[in-house]
Amino acid sequence: MEQSKGRRLILCPLPFQGHINPMLELPFRECLAELLSDGMNSENPIACLISDPLFNFTRSVAESFKLPTIILRTGCAASFALISQVKHVYPLDLPTMPNCDTEDLYQLITNMVNESKASYGLIFNTFEDLEGHALATIRQEYHPNIPIFSLGPFHKCGPTTSSSSSSLLAQDQSCISWLNAQAPKSVVYIAWGLANSGQPFLWVVRPGLVQGSDWLETLPDGLLKALNKRAHVVKWAPQKEVLAHPAVGAFWTHCGWNSTLEGICEGVPMICTPCFGDQMVNARYVSDVWKVGMQLEHGIERGEVERTIRRLMVEEEGEEIKDRALKLMEAANLCHKEGGSSYLLLDGLVQYALSL
Repeated sequence: MEQSKGRRLILCPLPFQGHINPMLELPFRECLAELLSDGMNSENPIACLISDPLFNFTRSVAESFKLPTIILRTGCAASFALISQVKHVYPLDLPTMPNCDTEDLYQLITNMVNESKASYGLIFNTFEDLEGHALATIRQEYHPNIPIFSLGPFHKCGPTTSSSSSSLLAQDQSCISWLNAQAPKSVVYIAWGLANSGQPFLWVVRPGLVQGSDWLETLPDGLLKALNKRAHVVKWAPQKEVLAHPAVGAFWTHCGWNSTLEGICEGVPMICTPCFGDQMVNARYVSDVWKVGMQLEHGIERGEVERTIRRLMVEEEGEEIKDRALKLMEAANLCHKEGGSSYLLLDGLVQYALSL
């Protein structure tokens, strides 16, 4: 790709996402164009560009090379079906979040939806047995010429060992040894805190998570000593290995989509404490639609936490949830096998991309 010579600029944005992202977009657009140009001239030319819709400039770059764009959505289909309708609720006087410009957020969502509707197809990190209704809703709303491919769960296609992890934080393998000493289905795996439930728990406390504290300094004096061997605290854990461990009986999660899928794929019931974004939708589906978990409806209050843990781990209600979680796990494990929904749709995606 020809490039004119000249003086260079050094860009120094403020360290905020809204300032950094546009400046990163400039070299990324140029880099993408160069990659596509090289690919078009190779012995194996590029069939299409698969891109996240948040990169709303990639379609225009692809079009300059007469390449079709297929959108990749890494979140759940239900949340996408919801944000597709955001244009109908925007005029309402809704509460806003501090330090969040609602106009910018609205424009971001609108651009993402528009890019998706202008694409040649949509890929979702989900599977038909999990989100068949949401996928059907999207297929009904979108033009028939825009096929929908549910190819998830993506993480089931990759390596399962911690040595292949892409985590930015070092994973503490001591938690696996500790889990080996626990009774089957007895441990609550959490990224929060609890002490009065009577259940053993593995707690991930990320360094620097609490302002003014490096790690565990803000915990009450003597708490860990009082818990003795019933608790194990680490800075970071190999989550997929932990969830697959036979000692783990529940997962207390913020319900990010990756964590939700990982819990489903291992048949682990979930306790949901969503924070923002699609986590709210994910948590509601876990507790009310798939019914493979419970949501803390009244915040993180000591008595509420204790009651919820006991309901899930000890009482009959929890047994019913565990049964449903195991059935959903079986469906997740079948979808990538020959003849499964994700297997067939992946083959369909390949054939479709080659036909464009």
